[in-house]
Amino acid sequence: MAIKDGMIMEYKFEMANTRKMLERVPYEQATFKPHEKSRAMANEAMHIANVITWVPRIMNTPEVDVTKPGIFPKLELPKNNQELLEMFDKNYNEGLKALENASDEALMTPWTFRNGEHVIFTLPRVAAIRNMGLNHHYHHRGQMSVYLRLAGVPVPGMYGPSADEQ
Repeated sequence: MAIKDGMIMEYKFEMANTRKMLERVPYEQATFKPHEKSRAMANEAMHIANVITWVPRIMNTPEVDVTKPGIFPKLELPKNNQELLEMFDKNYNEGLKALENASDEALMTPWTFRNGEHVIFTLPRVAAIRNMGLNHHYHHRGQMSVYLRLAGVPVPGMYGPSADEQ
């Protein structure tokens, strides 16, 4: 089995779970924050929809330097749930395509994340994707489950039924 095969299975499964979560984001509560230091709900949802852009970014570049202009393009906040889901679906498809086109050799090639001259890490692409693309994504999706719960929105189950689906 190629390295990508397991990643693709996980990616499809987990992104289907993410889509269920994003489908429930209530745009009538777009500015809701569970804490003053938190992002607004719509901003957190947009971040979740965009974290997966790290998958093709890592596959298609030798490194990312966060000090370079344009590395994080200014995105327009989706105005409604439909726009959010369109953003997510586009990014999902680009990530899936990057994984489908990956070879074991490319996935094992070192990739660097830096802040100017300071190297934050250099890892094989497969590990960088796991770190920056997937684990980062899952972390924010977990946060969204709390946003939904506090906003009174039923939380979808991810790995079986949630307390709202029993």
